[in-house]
Amino acid sequence: MNIGQTLVQIVILLPVFLLALSVHEFSHGYVSYLLGDPTAKMEGRLTLNPMAHLDPIGTLVLVLTRMFGWAKPVPINPSYYENPRKGMMYVGLAGPGSNFIMAILFSGMWMILIQTGLISPFTSMQSVMGIVAMMISMGIQINIALGVFNLIPIPPLDGSKILRGLLPRKFDQYFHQLEGPQGMIIIFILLATGVLGRIIRPVINLFMGLLL
Repeated sequence: MNIGQTLVQIVILLPVFLLALSVHEFSHGYVSYLLGDPTAKMEGRLTLNPMAHLDPIGTLVLVLTRMFGWAKPVPINPSYYENPRKGMMYVGLAGPGSNFIMAILFSGMWMILIQTGLISPFTSMQSVMGIVAMMISMGIQINIALGVFNLIPIPPLDGSKILRGLLPRKFDQYFHQLEGPQGMIIIFILLATGVLGRIIRPVINLFMGLLL
């Protein structure tokens, strides 16, 4: 892929990525709000506006990897929940769940375009419909990637909140040890060494095959 094609892909990728992240973070905040926590709403984060959720480093990682990235976490306060452990689990599920729903919606759009003949294997990627097809395809891939990536059970990723809500309290100490920079360091090492990609890329490809 030449530089021109790469730049076009990034230009198409960014709005799809920002939409996926906005829906992801909004879903966290909205479920927390439904559980009685007004924090996200009071801080202006209960919105789909991507500028409210944008994280410069997370966006840079996306541009470099064209697969992974992250937004600023929506502030939540589990002390408002009737059951904080279960509440955090539901809030954790909301983010990846919203991305999988988005992937299904994009897949539906893809199937409509295919069945109506608006796109085909012969559609030029330089045409308007070719760009639309690329955007939809990226929408499926990015949402699946974000959903799967966030299900990894390492803090601060959502998978750790989900797993913590399912396990007995005696396991909480292990999650506490990974909170803060320790968990992020592990995630960066897994990303940099390619281990993370080798683990989750087959899962992403499986879902892509099912939806496309």
